[in-house]
Amino acid sequence: MQKRTAIVTGASRGIGYEIAKQLGQDGYNIVAVATGSYEHHKDRLDWFSRNGIPLHYVQAHIENRNDRERIVSETVSVFGAVHALINNAGVAPLERTDLLEMGEESYDRVQNINTKAVMFLTQAVAKQMIAQPFEQAAYREKTQTTKKGVIVNISSCSAEVSSVTRGEYCVSKAGMSMLTKLYADRLAKERILVHEVRPGVIATDMTAAVQEKYDTLIARNTFPIPRWGMPEEVAAVVSAFCSDKFTYTTGDYVNVDGGFHILRL
Repeated sequence: MQKRTAIVTGASRGIGYEIAKQLGQDGYNIVAVATGSYEHHKDRLDWFSRNGIPLHYVQAHIENRNDRERIVSETVSVFGAVHALINNAGVAPLERTDLLEMGEESYDRVQNINTKAVMFLTQAVAKQMIAQPFEQAAYREKTQTTKKGVIVNISSCSAEVSSVTRGEYCVSKAGMSMLTKLYADRLAKERILVHEVRPGVIATDMTAAVQEKYDTLIARNTFPIPRWGMPEEVAAVVSAFCSDKFTYTTGDYVNVDGGFHILRL
């Protein structure tokens, strides 16, 4: 059986980096996508070669159509096929601004990267997955057809939680959640499963800018599990989705938010 290959966007740091590491340890070839040069991220990316994990790095901006096409073509050229897509890359607004003051430029930037790019990268990868030959695998002591591929969208608790100083981000992640449902519906008959992971307050570069705010919320017992989440904890859920343990589930999501989604009196 051909070794599986996973594309992970935003893989040079934070959640994406830990996802790439975890899937590499799970036996996947890794196509790591990020905007910076390989040399800029070399210290982290060298981990893969040191651990014997096949890695191909693609410097690309996913909001660019030509770059999206190149991500897919390079993956197929290097590894022969693509079996998993992890849509992790995303941006926050450059400046947190009251909803009544938010500018169109900020809105367009966040939507183009967080939602539009995911829409069309997923489209391109799904077409590639559909075109690939189908594999058989044993499952629960019966010979059954396995999934042709899996797509995991890294959304956010902001898909449902209002933040009026970063409305463009909330709208983009809500849109990503709908993309999960749409593609799950369309691709189920192609044996491609689509899942979503909704991280909460995770210790990354993106949240470091507002660490004091989240430290205060944690101290106030806002989260049932009163601590920061770690990128590795998000990666563990992605790993499960990309395994063969979820064969009758699609279009759903898992919160990785310390229980923040629970409504409490």
